[in-house]
Amino acid sequence: MTTKASTRVANAALIVTTAFCFFGAAQAQQPTSPYSKMAPVDEYLMTDAAEVALAKSAAPKSISDDATIVVLKRRGYTTAVKGKNGFVCVVERSWMSQWDFPEFWNPKMRGPICFNPAAVRSVLPFTYKRTEMILAGLPKDQIIERLKQIVAKKEVPALEPGAMCYMMSREQYLGDQGVHWHPHLMIYGPRSDSADWGADLTGVPVYLNEQFQNSPEPLGVFMVVVDQWSDGTPAPIHKAAAAN
Repeated sequence: MTTKASTRVANAALIVTTAFCFFGAAQAQQPTSPYSKMAPVDEYLMTDAAEVALAKSAAPKSISDDATIVVLKRRGYTTAVKGKNGFVCVVERSWMSQWDFPEFWNPKMRGPICFNPAAVRSVLPFTYKRTEMILAGLPKDQIIERLKQIVAKKEVPALEPGAMCYMMSREQYLGDQGVHWHPHLMIYGPRSDSADWGADLTGVPVYLNEQFQNSPEPLGVFMVVVDQWSDGTPAPIHKAAAAN
């Protein structure tokens, strides 16, 4: 789930912005921030039933009904529903945003995502590993160093072509400013900048997600906004955003 791109979108469309896999302006975290440290773990947890429902809402039912669903526990994610189509739906928490995102520890943030099979194998493992280290109480600098080692030792498979995910939930909470933002898809590839896709330009519904731009995970992420939520209801604000 955090990018500067959403700030540009919000300023243009006169709307609020988003994040984890989460979107928002990256800036140094201030000591006075309400999210200057991790909240008690219980505040990040949900009941299994609620988390399964929220995770499944990330993609249309034609995908999520047959997907594997994982839920967050005190030491990491565990499988709640075993699927059969190769997709995995998960609710990411605030710590999957950029390291300097002011809401990095916001316990209210929820980012429902459904990863396709290629992303399950080569992107989702980073969510699992970062989450496990967060819940083990490691400080950010140690997590960053450990992630560098994971990449160097190839403990996570190389990014597969076609890796992508769905973030189309009406119930996503992507930060106190971003809130629900827009339903969108995320496409993973080698790290690059906006110019490679024509992203963030006037009238282009593609935005660079800077979630991993300055992180050890070797991933580039572009977001493509769509005009409906996973339940089929329209998201008209998409047109206003894309037009600016």
